[in-house]
Amino acid sequence: MGALHRLAQRARQVAAGSTADVPSPCVSVCRVDPATQWCEGCFRTVDEIAAWAEMEDEGKREVWRTIAQRAMARTREQA
Repeated sequence: MGALHRLAQRARQVAAGSTADVPSPCVSVCRVDPATQWCEGCFRTVDEIAAWAEMEDEGKREVWRTIAQRAMARTREQA
């Protein structure tokens, strides 16, 4: 399974609430794609990254749901 599929799978698990805590999606690959404005490692925007520490768990889960959508869109683009 490729990295994008693993990220999407993890994002779906976290977004669904199947984890007790809401972990950061950061994987220490901190480069923003100029076309999408998403971090190439975690698929968050700069605004989402900056707001993460102040978000409530539901807000973090919403970001994870968005990450799943972005990762799957990227997977389809690469197919």
